[in-house]
Amino acid sequence: MGDVIISNRWLILAVLFFARTAMAFQFQSVGALSPLIIEEYGISLADIGLLIGLYLAPGVVVAIPGGAIAGRFGDKRIVGLSMVLMLIGSALISWGAGWESLISGRLIAGIGGVALNVVMTKMVVDWFVGREISTAMGIFINSWPVGIALALLTLPRVAASGGLELAWILVLTTTAISLALFLVFYSSPEEAPVAPTSIKLKKLPLYALLLAGSVWAFYNTALAMVFSFGPALLSERGLPLTSASSMTSLFMVVIAVSIPIGGFVADRTGRPNTVIIISLLSYTVLVPMILFLPVATVPASFLIVGFFFGLGAGPIISLPSTVLLPSVRAFGMGVYYTFYYAAMMAAPPLAGALADKVGSVGIVFVLGAALIVASMVTLGGFKRVSSASPLD
Repeated sequence: MGDVIISNRWLILAVLFFARTAMAFQFQSVGALSPLIIEEYGISLADIGLLIGLYLAPGVVVAIPGGAIAGRFGDKRIVGLSMVLMLIGSALISWGAGWESLISGRLIAGIGGVALNVVMTKMVVDWFVGREISTAMGIFINSWPVGIALALLTLPRVAASGGLELAWILVLTTTAISLALFLVFYSSPEEAPVAPTSIKLKKLPLYALLLAGSVWAFYNTALAMVFSFGPALLSERGLPLTSASSMTSLFMVVIAVSIPIGGFVADRTGRPNTVIIISLLSYTVLVPMILFLPVATVPASFLIVGFFFGLGAGPIISLPSTVLLPSVRAFGMGVYYTFYYAAMMAAPPLAGALADKVGSVGIVFVLGAALIVASMVTLGGFKRVSSASPLD
């Protein structure tokens, strides 16, 4: 029986991994196709930033109720409905007419993606809490860079051969496949916590969640500076779109390799804080340097930065599990993700507008380094608060 339980939880993790990969693939479709979208619709980099931010904007209002609703009506139902919304959004983008369809499609798909992200993270905690949690979380969130890298590698080439519509249809098809796999294979663990009929706020470590969510928010917004604007930066420096996207995807591929390594090292050594600090320092020091390097050296630079930066992702996203009681886990993860979505909504449009004003995309890499400094500050605050109020 023990072997069956172990194999089941890794199968469940694989299903959740693929579903979140489809979400990341859909999210990154705008960044991957940004030069073509700008040409097709006659828009600016600030507008591209708006489209990127719109996908995550619903998280500010959906993350908390999404976690609570999942606790009441069931995780699987809410995730299934979320993926249906992602399909509807893709359909609007694929076959709608004009700029308004792009905005509506991104918002609808984003509502689904937000709820999926919150509830699936809680699902992984339910299956792995007390059992390789940093490793499992590292693998799970690895789906984000994998999906982004796949979008950067495939979508520009598909659009080059069949136009934007064919690229949008590929996004829709990927989401449909992930929904089918999820409905067929996902089940809740036997020991899953029972959702309370009401949430007592005094049981929520709100300050600790604010700080943990801020660490994750700043980490991801800094990452977004690279994968969202990397193709535009390299195109600005004279590379064709396909080459620029391939170089940026290299950064995400290496992150995809290093994330589970970081989770494994954190679990084995029992020193997640050290892993996180190494990760954050690598970005702060190395990413701004890329702006001054010859284009020919960018792939090797991305290899180095991507590897070290990816190490911290698993330990960072595991922070809430150290302060949340099982009975409020779904609601607490919603609170945690609210800060993340607020930052991810605001950062890309602001970065795009800043790039337009300065006249160079490179400024967003400097902004990313500043965000990582903020992440280190909030991590220190979280460790002080969580050690003063340990989970019991």
